[in-house]
Amino acid sequence: MIPPPGCVIFDCDGVLVDSEPIAMRLLLETISDAGVALDPDTSYDRFLGRSLADTREILAAEFGVTLDDRALAAMRARLYAAFRAELRPIPWVPETLPRLNAPFCVASSSQSERIEFSLSLTGLWPQFAGRAFSATLVARGKPAPDLFLHAARKMGFAPADCLVVEDSPAGVEAALAGGMRVVGFLGGGHARSTAHRNALAALAPERMIEDMRALVGIANGGD
Repeated sequence: MIPPPGCVIFDCDGVLVDSEPIAMRLLLETISDAGVALDPDTSYDRFLGRSLADTREILAAEFGVTLDDRALAAMRARLYAAFRAELRPIPWVPETLPRLNAPFCVASSSQSERIEFSLSLTGLWPQFAGRAFSATLVARGKPAPDLFLHAARKMGFAPADCLVVEDSPAGVEAALAGGMRVVGFLGGGHARSTAHRNALAALAPERMIEDMRALVGIANGGD
């Protein structure tokens, strides 16, 4: 039996809240407004799990799309309106968190404001207040390990004592690069395709789960 972790680190988008389909829809609309049409598969492959700053750089370097501050502000306003209307927690997250024996936190590529906004809308913020870490706090976003290492330090645990729950290949890469255990999560609305499953499996996470309730046995040392 693998011993339970000292700390569980959750990604936010696609792991705690089912936000990725909403966010990708708004990003594709914004890119289209800039004159370039990208298909969802390409967009998920290049942008999933990455910070807005990294996404902006990839768009400019690979697709010739420049999103200025005005375009990003407009996208953020539309995104927040869509979140208010549509955002829901990932199924079974509210029931799973109280059952975890280890302390937990969230480490997300999103900005701090968006993390709090998303978790507040879905009723999860009280369980993460004071333990929410954004990629804006570190030099490099995922797939670099900086954010997860920062979260581990702040929580007071060595990397090897942490278990990361991630839905994106970039996030799984970041956890593994940081020397952490990682569970690939496939329960988000964006994560049902064979291509996405294969992309996570190719990185060899410790486990892959579709139901958040399965995390209890892994995190508490019972599975």
